[in-house]
Order: sequence, then structure tokens, then C-alpha cells
Amino acid sequence: MSKDFIISGLDIGSTAVRIVVAQVTEDGLNVMAAVESPAEGVNRGVVNSIEDAVSSISQALEQAERLSGFPIESVFVSVSGPHIISQDSRGVVAVGRADGEIRDDDVDRVIEAAQAVASPPNYEIIHVIPRSFVVDNQPGIKDPVGMTGVRLEVDAQIIQGLSTQINNLTRCIYRTGVDIDDLVLGILATAEAVLDKRQKELGTVVINIGGTTTSLAVFEEGDILHAAVLPVGSSHITNDIAIGLRISVDTAEQLKVNFGTCDPSAASKKHDIDLTDLSDLETGKISQKQLADIIGARVEEIFSLVDEELKKIDRAGLLPAGAVLTGGGAKLPGMVEAAKKHLRLPASIGTASDFISVIDKANDLSFSTALGLVKWGVSASTQNKSRGFSLGKIAPKNIIQSIKGLFNRFIP
Repeated sequence: MSKDFIISGLDIGSTAVRIVVAQVTEDGLNVMAAVESPAEGVNRGVVNSIEDAVSSISQALEQAERLSGFPIESVFVSVSGPHIISQDSRGVVAVGRADGEIRDDDVDRVIEAAQAVASPPNYEIIHVIPRSFVVDNQPGIKDPVGMTGVRLEVDAQIIQGLSTQINNLTRCIYRTGVDIDDLVLGILATAEAVLDKRQKELGTVVINIGGTTTSLAVFEEGDILHAAVLPVGSSHITNDIAIGLRISVDTAEQLKVNFGTCDPSAASKKHDIDLTDLSDLETGKISQKQLADIIGARVEEIFSLVDEELKKIDRAGLLPAGAVLTGGGAKLPGMVEAAKKHLRLPASIGTASDFISVIDKANDLSFSTALGLVKWGVSASTQNKSRGFSLGKIAPKNIIQSIKGLFNRFIP
């Protein structure tokens, strides 16, 4: 990969569109721009208005180009939403040479064989992530190329998304005039940014608490075991406060950000918050303890749903590296303690590493996915034209090319 290579990551969330533009230099990844723009036309990671979504993405792209000083021609894009499903798969092929040597094309064939899974109607494969290979009943092989055998198997994780939602997302981006380098499951990109190799080896769950969804991915022995997107996020906490205290959503958000905590035991009943200080339209006072009780109930629900996902793969309370929290929702005070309590695991805040930046916004937890997309792009570029099974990157190129071809027919 050439020096001074520019890579852009586009994270389209339900509350904000975030773009990170980074320059690959000899010293590392230099963040040139980190832009956040309000998201319209997207709900729970799903596009519900193409026109509004295109406008939001275009606005963010323009800001990023101004700040970075570089034109953005292509981006790595996050895919998320409750429609995402993850399942195990196994592929088996015979080695195609008389001498029994396993080559790249054998690995490609066995990964392709693993894609033959029963999918729900109108679902597309986003990633095929090989976990390990088996050569003639010898398990636990990470890279079989160069070995000899007659039978090659692979255990893989298949991640799929609803074709219509992927199509709509892709259409929005192409209408801004920007090309797509790859579609990446958002939580996998997040993991690239906030997890190190040791955490993935020991066993950990990365949890991205977004505005309307919470995404999670479980890693063990360096491989992904499970991924899921839950339809609940930090905006639900805001809504609970608005309903519980009978105040406006804007005032509820201010209460959450300025006075909220996830730990009711740490809040004081005697500490009253005057609502008139937050808005001229509100009256009365509430105690910080009352606010914490409302927040704590919803946070408990979020972690209970995460724990249910861990139980599906028999990892509840059994991940030595614990839970790594990131995303805008993780900034609430007491979130780490709540995770330790409800997940029965060690917990910490995950911040992106390996970046050089003088932009304060780039250190915000809500930019973890966008930064992870940049790191994903660097890895994909250095492994260009390879199998890429260290990343597990098999994007729905048929979707990308068909959508791109559709727009090319209409663009003079």
C-alpha cells in the first residue's frame, strides 16, 4: 500500500451520520477529519426515507471534505440493524491436486461451500468469517495453505442482512456520488477499533450502545463466535425519562447527559434538580435518585438482553476478558458498574487505539465504529487480492455492482 493513502469510514446511525477521513503515513493512521451530522431518514439502522438519508449523508460528506482538504471518492460503510442475523456454518471440499497440496483456490472453494446455508427469504450474506480449518480430521488450523491432505473443511460464521435494507442503504450512498469500497457489519468494525489481539484470544464481548440499537460481538481464541443487533439503545433511556417525569424529550436528554447515572445507589434523594434551569417550559423539581431509578431500569434491560445472547452460545459470565463498552450510550456514568453487575463479567470502556489525531472529536466513544471502518480499510488494502479470511471480508458485491450499474445507466 502506498504512502499517504487516504481511507474514509462512513457510519450511518439512527441519530447521527459520522465520517472519519484518515491518512495512512509511515507514522501510522493520521485522522484528517471526524465529522458528525444529524441523521434523518434512518431508524434503528434501517433507511425509511431515501431522500432524507441522502441529504444527511451528503451534508456529512461535504463537511468532511472541507475539513480534510481531500475529495472523498469512496468509503467503507457500516451495516447494522435488527435485521442482521448470525449463524454457524461448515464447508467441506476435496483437495483438487494429485500431490494433495492445499492452495488458495482450495480455501476459496471451501469458504464458498460454507455459504450454502438455509437463509430466510430475501437475505444476503454480508460476511463469511472462517474461524478454523480441518485437514483430514486435524482440527484447529488457522491457515491450511501449503499443507497436504485430501479433505478440507472450514468452520465459519455467516452474517446475513435483509437484501432490501442493504439495497436501500447502498442506493443512498451512490446517490451522493460516492463509491463503496466495502460494506462492513458495524460491530465488527467497532471491534477492529477497540479490541486488541489478547482480548480476542481470551474471550470478550464488545458492546456498542448506540442511539436506537445496541450491537454486540463475542470473540474467543481470536475468532468471532456470535454477533447480534438489539432493538434498544440510549434514546430509549431518554424516552423513559420523558414519560416517567412528564417532560419534553429535549429536557429529558439534558437531564440524562448532565445529571444522569446508571447506579441508583450512587444518587442522592436530597439532591434536587430544578427543571426550570433546563427549560423555561418546565416547572418543578426532581431528585437525582428518581432520575437514576428510571435510567437504571432501562440499562438493566439492555444488559439483560445482552446476557440472553451470551446464554445462546453458553458464554454468559464466562468471558475472561469481560465486556468492552463503547458507543455514545456508554458515556453515561455508572455504565461500567452496571455491566459488571448484570453481566457478571469484568467490564471497561473501549477506546480506539493506533490513531494519530489532534481532533478531540475523534476520541469520542460514538466514533468507534467510523474509526474501526478506517482500520478495516487499511487491513483490506494491505491484503488486497488475498483471500482476506483474517478479516472474513466477503461483501455482497453482487448487490453493490447491480446498484452501481443501475445508477450508471441514469447518470450521463
